[in-house]
Amino acid sequence: MSSNKRNEDVVREGQVTYEMYAEMPDDGQRYEVIDGVLEMMPPGVTTTHQVIARELLMLLAGSCRSDYIVLFAPLDVILTRTNVLQPDVLMVHRSRSAIVTNRGIEGVPDLVVEILSPSTRKRDKVVKSKVYAKHGVPEYWMIDPLTKTLEQYGLTDGGYYELENEFGGEDVVASDKLPCVSFPVSKLFAEMWQ
Repeated sequence: MSSNKRNEDVVREGQVTYEMYAEMPDDGQRYEVIDGVLEMMPPGVTTTHQVIARELLMLLAGSCRSDYIVLFAPLDVILTRTNVLQPDVLMVHRSRSAIVTNRGIEGVPDLVVEILSPSTRKRDKVVKSKVYAKHGVPEYWMIDPLTKTLEQYGLTDGGYYELENEFGGEDVVASDKLPCVSFPVSKLFAEMWQ
């Protein structure tokens, strides 16, 4: 681990599995397991984060509901026994609905979305991006409230993400992999007051 910030977030090193994580008592905190390391997520999200997540959820559910299951955090995405993440928003094609269980998503979603904040920016851009790519999540979006942009990353044949598009202003978000997606990125930020 190269970042002091990441070291501060590590709760327990060593091999932590989903089963160990699931048996933890509820202490009011949120955690993720990344490569077998239990890490605490930053406390509470901002109202801006909530508004953007709500708008995205409504936009995706409005146009994609017939083909995709659209879900939001907190929800465990169990990629393996030692990689359990909680993206802000995700989509799973209905043909793969068997991976949606009472425990969470037990497999690879078709889309994961993270809304960046000062406390999660590096983690979302570097650490979580590598984990999602390693497990084959085909599309990853990062929404930046500061720049009011949506970065769309696609998985390459080499197993890493490549920036495919950066949407801002009145650009219409679209995806070759998710044909139901079509909305102006400005709609995500229409209710921001800060």
